[in-house]
Amino acid sequence: MRLHHLMRHAPCTTRTLRHLVLVFGITLAAGCSAPQAADAPASTATSAVVKAERLENLLAQGETNIPDTLLLTQAGARAIDPNGQRPLDDPLTCLARAAYWEAKGEGKSGMQGIVNVVINRAADPRFPDSLCGVIKQGGETGSCQFSWWCDGRSDDVREPKAYAQARDVARQALNHQLEDTTDGALYFHARYATPYWAKRFVRTARIGQHLFYRN
Repeated sequence: MRLHHLMRHAPCTTRTLRHLVLVFGITLAAGCSAPQAADAPASTATSAVVKAERLENLLAQGETNIPDTLLLTQAGARAIDPNGQRPLDDPLTCLARAAYWEAKGEGKSGMQGIVNVVINRAADPRFPDSLCGVIKQGGETGSCQFSWWCDGRSDDVREPKAYAQARDVARQALNHQLEDTTDGALYFHARYATPYWAKRFVRTARIGQHLFYRN
């Protein structure tokens, strides 16, 4: 029923007018504001994923001139995977989850080394040409490149603070704002391990608890 119909059949008192304004104000607020609040996070995440994918393509092409409008913000990165529960199907999440699981106790420098290796592999024709492809190479069970990916356990985050740091390292890498501290490394292993291939490659760096190599 329209407002002027209600007013025609109701006593025109101050109390009545206040009541009508209150009722219609609540109705309009509920009808207009709620959908916007619900849709905003999903829209932000979708936009940020598109940016991350475009940045990944530029990385693969060796492009260094990145327009400011394409840079991934901290808010955008957080919208993509706020709690470390998202499936590994976008560049930021794959990169951040690798940094988290391989070096979550080593701070930014340790995470940076892991991220450098993933990006270097994606740019090398001997490896998959996407960040998620590098992470998932070999499958989720059996032979694989990253043990946390194929150990049969959940890949969801357990330490939110460490993951927030890993996510930001991944964001900076996609924005081309992260230096390669591994000097082009394609391989790494924990300092306590001695893989058979280590003697055949050239060691390029020692960062935190990992040693880095290239061939």
